[in-house]
Amino acid sequence: MWIILGLVLGIVVGHTSPSFAVRAKPLADVFLRMISSLIAPLIFSTLVIGIAAHGDDLATIGRLAIKALVYFEIVSTLAILLGLLMVNITKPGKGTHIEHSDNVSATNNTITWDGELFKIVPKSFFAAAVDGEILQIVFCALMFAIGLCKVPSRNVRQAMISFLHALSETMFKVTGLVMNYAPIGIGFSIAATVGKNGLGVLVSLGKLVGVLYGTLAIFIIVVFVPIMLISRVPVKKFFLTTWQPFLLAFTTASSESALPKAMECLEHKMGIPKKIVGFVIPTGYSFNLDGTSLYLSLAVIYCAQATNTSLPLGKQLVIMLTLMLTTKGMAAVPRASFVVLSAALGNFNIPNDALSLVLGVDAFMDMARTG
Repeated sequence: MWIILGLVLGIVVGHTSPSFAVRAKPLADVFLRMISSLIAPLIFSTLVIGIAAHGDDLATIGRLAIKALVYFEIVSTLAILLGLLMVNITKPGKGTHIEHSDNVSATNNTITWDGELFKIVPKSFFAAAVDGEILQIVFCALMFAIGLCKVPSRNVRQAMISFLHALSETMFKVTGLVMNYAPIGIGFSIAATVGKNGLGVLVSLGKLVGVLYGTLAIFIIVVFVPIMLISRVPVKKFFLTTWQPFLLAFTTASSESALPKAMECLEHKMGIPKKIVGFVIPTGYSFNLDGTSLYLSLAVIYCAQATNTSLPLGKQLVIMLTLMLTTKGMAAVPRASFVVLSAALGNFNIPNDALSLVLGVDAFMDMARTG
């Protein structure tokens, strides 16, 4: 509610006092700086936990675990591909023409195999964290998680996982503190945007929200329903069984709140064995973030379109790979995916001037992608 109020007040200030709104933009830039400071510890801790915490489950459940993880990655990839396809077809950000600051250096869009390789493998983790190189942070997290899984002492593994879990929980709380400033940051940012570019920029936001809801509906029809039919899952019974946890996730914008109810419904009403539910559902919360993956693919390209940033097909494929990795573990807290969006924009040299516009309507989109 406060974010929406900040959005409305920002629009009013930007329209009535454009010169003041532009001069007050540093109050919005502070918010984006705070978001950037969360990227490295949040992504590293959640990704390592998502992999290392399930090491014992993989050994215990075996083939079922492998099948589940393969399914998660395939469906998440399809969500990202569908998002990229729809945003390139509908072009919700085209014509917005947001003037962006000159702090983003011009880069060569030519993609070479060695250039992309060096963007993945860092000189050091700390250099990657300071520079905000999200792919390099992900590479370090993957290597660390694999190494942790190979540590023979269970006590050592659990101690490190407990530490990283504590770090992750702390960073989510810090994210919540930063988000308390969001109404102010969004208000001044959208005021500056409207003051500089006019009210026309708001039309594209409505297009973005509409494209997200429409694409999610298409995703359910062309991906989920065929999968259920092939797997012989009773479609009608499934939707009747899961409508309560869906409604809970939709209204709270946090899938974590729906976890207990979802597990109860699948076990008692669908008759799925407890052992399978106990592994697949919690693991899916880290690895099967289809709504978040689809949203991020839309939002990244929207920001590029709104700021007239060219993204050739090759770079969009690299973005797809990045989102496949960085969305893991982002399901627990409302709007945590905004941190990933901010990191992706910085990693691909897309000006972040459109970021506040996206966050202004993020509450509506967060409900859809979470549900």
